[in-house]
Amino acid sequence: MTAKRMIQTVTIFITAMMVAAGVGLAAQKGMRYSIMVTQFKNRSGWHGQWDLGDAWGAVLTDSLNATGRFIVLGEKEMRREAMAEQDLAASGRTAGGGKQVVTGQMTPAQLLIKGDITHFEPGTSGGRGGIGFKGFRIGAGGGTAEVNAIMYIVDSSTGQVLASKKCYGKITKTGLSLGISKGGFSGDIGGFKKTNAGKAIEKAVDEGVAFLVAKLEEIPWTGDVIMVRGKKVYLNRGTREGVSKGQVFDVGRLTLIRDPNTGEVLDQEMEISGKIEAVKVKGKVSICKVIRGNAEKGMKATLPE
Repeated sequence: MTAKRMIQTVTIFITAMMVAAGVGLAAQKGMRYSIMVTQFKNRSGWHGQWDLGDAWGAVLTDSLNATGRFIVLGEKEMRREAMAEQDLAASGRTAGGGKQVVTGQMTPAQLLIKGDITHFEPGTSGGRGGIGFKGFRIGAGGGTAEVNAIMYIVDSSTGQVLASKKCYGKITKTGLSLGISKGGFSGDIGGFKKTNAGKAIEKAVDEGVAFLVAKLEEIPWTGDVIMVRGKKVYLNRGTREGVSKGQVFDVGRLTLIRDPNTGEVLDQEMEISGKIEAVKVKGKVSICKVIRGNAEKGMKATLPE
């Protein structure tokens, strides 16, 4: 082989490796995580005519949805109500109809977001003077709205805190001010975000969400082998989670390493048994084939390193 031909061959090989790495990185960044926001606890000492934790949770849920990187599930209270409705339907005490509530189909969360609001200053009284409209009050003057919170990212399988972030938002307005009037926060996200308090909370939330998105590359994306039928391996992840046809996953058994004295999860390791490739991808499930080793029901699937 001539020197020129050898250089061309090496160049082609390096280019192919770079393209493959780029595809892998793109696939990693394109995967979506199921996530649930639990109610943030108000430890600021501030108490008004509306619930600070509810407002924070609503803004956080809205911001997570806007990233396109998450499957945002209902808060714990919403899911509890959904399960109560399922239990009622299963009891036989409701009339049958065209659509029956089915149990056992709620999407599990891979990640949980929880936290504490440690300081809050609404900036405007919102209840004195001015003109009230749809839960908000416009008045003269201005003020500084400020909020501090600590956000925790938790692995729902182990309960382990994966990362934490101190979030801060501050908005100073002069002249015409917008506050929250008597009646409180009613779920009107658009209106709430126009208030000084809403803008401060949104600023702090966006800081936390940006941190979470940046952390995703360090958080393992996983799925479960839910069924093996002949040569077909069924994975409980689909286009909704960002899986695409031709994507390859490592599969194996996950072992949790626990502290023998406390039972706390210290780490987790996966012993890889094989590789599978997605040959048909639906909304919530992928049908794969084994391309190396073996795959069994109950195994975990993860993206190759």
